[in-house]
Amino acid sequence: MTHSASRKYTCIIVEDEPIAAEILENFVSRDQDFHLVAKCSDAVYAGSLLNRYDIDLMFLDLHLPVIKGFDFLKRLTNPPLVIVTTAYHQYAVEGYELDIVDYLMKPVPYNRFTKAVEKFKYLMNAEEVLLEAADREHIFISSGKKQIRIVLHDIFFIESLREYIHIHTKDGTITVKMPISRIEESLDPKIFVRIHKSYIVSKLKIEVRSASMIQVMGKKLPIGRTYKPFIEL
Repeated sequence: MTHSASRKYTCIIVEDEPIAAEILENFVSRDQDFHLVAKCSDAVYAGSLLNRYDIDLMFLDLHLPVIKGFDFLKRLTNPPLVIVTTAYHQYAVEGYELDIVDYLMKPVPYNRFTKAVEKFKYLMNAEEVLLEAADREHIFISSGKKQIRIVLHDIFFIESLREYIHIHTKDGTITVKMPISRIEESLDPKIFVRIHKSYIVSKLKIEVRSASMIQVMGKKLPIGRTYKPFIEL
């Protein structure tokens, strides 16, 4: 899907601190691509907005009154994409399960906000792709008229974010719209291992491992409980 000039991305801000909400509103208003549907200060109101409107992006503070941000997210059956705002570092790991686009630490600087929003727009514009062909050394992914050739040996890990995947390679990250299970089927299980519903790693690229975590490219990735028994490295 390419974003047409006429349609704006709809968003809501879920934040109970008035000043923080105002700062975000100011940042959003500077971006012509966004239409802010509402600001709200609690999850109950946010939930009713999500039922009433088609929301593309939710800015979500984790420390909300009554229902906390992550608990609220877990209850949503079809959540929009989410950018989390928080004053606390320790929540990033919990978000692995919840398809978070990005984490903004408060107070949020404007340039960091724009980076998070670019990530969101990139996902919204990622095209559906087909896995054309795979052999022992390469996979070919076709997107429109473009064919992308990816050398399997160059892949460090593959990360899924809902219907998208990020393929992290030595030359950078390729983001495409494809379920992680689809790419998993075409990878050699002797080299690649699924360690979590959101992660496939190359066994050749593992730097550190423990019972609950594998480190690749300096990034600590969690091992999902259901995958533990099947991981042979």
